[in-house]
Amino acid sequence: MSLQIWFLTFIAMFALGYPVAFAIATSSMLYIILEGIDPAVIVDQMAIHFQTQFVLVSIPLFIFAGRVMNEGNITSKIFGFANSLVGSLKGGLAHVNVVSSLIFSGMTGSALADTSGVGYMATTAMEDEGFDSAFSCAVTAASSTVGPIIPPSIPMVIYASISGASTGYLFLGGILPGLILGLVLMAYIWWVSKRRNYPAGEAFSLKNIWTKFIASFLPLLTPVILLGGIYSGVFTPTEAAAAASFYALILTMLVYRVLGFKKLRNILKEVTLSTGYVAFIVAAAFLFSYVVAKEGIAVSAAEFVTSFEIMTNPIVLLFAINIMFLILGMFLDTMVVLVIVIPIFLPILQAVGIDLVHFGVVAVFNLMIGLSTPPYGVNLFIISGLTETPLSKIFKEIIPFISVLLIALFLISFVPDIVLVLPELFGYLP
Repeated sequence: MSLQIWFLTFIAMFALGYPVAFAIATSSMLYIILEGIDPAVIVDQMAIHFQTQFVLVSIPLFIFAGRVMNEGNITSKIFGFANSLVGSLKGGLAHVNVVSSLIFSGMTGSALADTSGVGYMATTAMEDEGFDSAFSCAVTAASSTVGPIIPPSIPMVIYASISGASTGYLFLGGILPGLILGLVLMAYIWWVSKRRNYPAGEAFSLKNIWTKFIASFLPLLTPVILLGGIYSGVFTPTEAAAAASFYALILTMLVYRVLGFKKLRNILKEVTLSTGYVAFIVAAAFLFSYVVAKEGIAVSAAEFVTSFEIMTNPIVLLFAINIMFLILGMFLDTMVVLVIVIPIFLPILQAVGIDLVHFGVVAVFNLMIGLSTPPYGVNLFIISGLTETPLSKIFKEIIPFISVLLIALFLISFVPDIVLVLPELFGYLP
């Protein structure tokens, strides 16, 4: 009976519009009370267990580094360097939008930071050059999905804390898929630009590339410091986040002197609010996982799914899970899907031999597509609000981009080596 009440409470609170994290925590607490379990379990799962997940400390640090980069004029330098590289192509600024996202994603780990930062800058520049506003917004929304794929990645940190997969190997696994995503987006942009006769940008010049590279050299060192430090063993992913934050402060406050204490105080307030949301939903997820484990829901689900012979085929199972994630990603926050679905699916993945690092990259990429998928894609709402472009027009332009993103998702889902080749080079054994 307690299990039914737990489930119905969660569904009712979700339907009534309560925050999902609050619904997860409340329903799980109610279950513990009804079962007569010592309430200290709530503290143990939501506080003590949370406290032991050292990797979660990296989340506010990555959020902070991203906000500082956005406020500190770093985005304009990244945009200028990307423009010197690919601006001469047909539809130049649209390509610049994608390449800027690839570079900026190595600094923030957040799709939303990309959309509201360098993405907004690129969108405005595209519109000024004669690109359709809806197409410009669609390019920004689609390219921002690369943010949590190329390391660092906040959703991958969440996934690692729930699944037990290595954060470092997850970061490595996202590099090639992120680059593939950039290439397929640029291929589609080139094709559309030819058909619509969108303009090319400034002529290709090695001298200009060198000039822009020197101007953006210090910001470009950020992903080098992050990844180089992690994979050389100098520091952990969590310590890398602290190093990135400290480096961002040095650049914006001491080198470029564009970030003052007033702006910094506002950034800290925003980061505190964002961190509070993430921390509460992860803490609620640990309590949710406790209920799932105690009731044997995950094991029962694994036994049920694998009782169908066709579902023991990893390809079929991945296809089915991808469809489910795509649908959930259209309506639910990425963090919510991860914390609810991953604990249930872990035994199923392990039963059929799907690698957790491979699946982590696939799952995060899948959910990032949801951020730009109508009708509730958060990226679409953000860029629509920033540019005052009607959502209906953006929806029409984003659909072909979603098709392109799905091609990339298909590749990384069913060709695991794309994800695993770099982790294996660094000693990972699937």
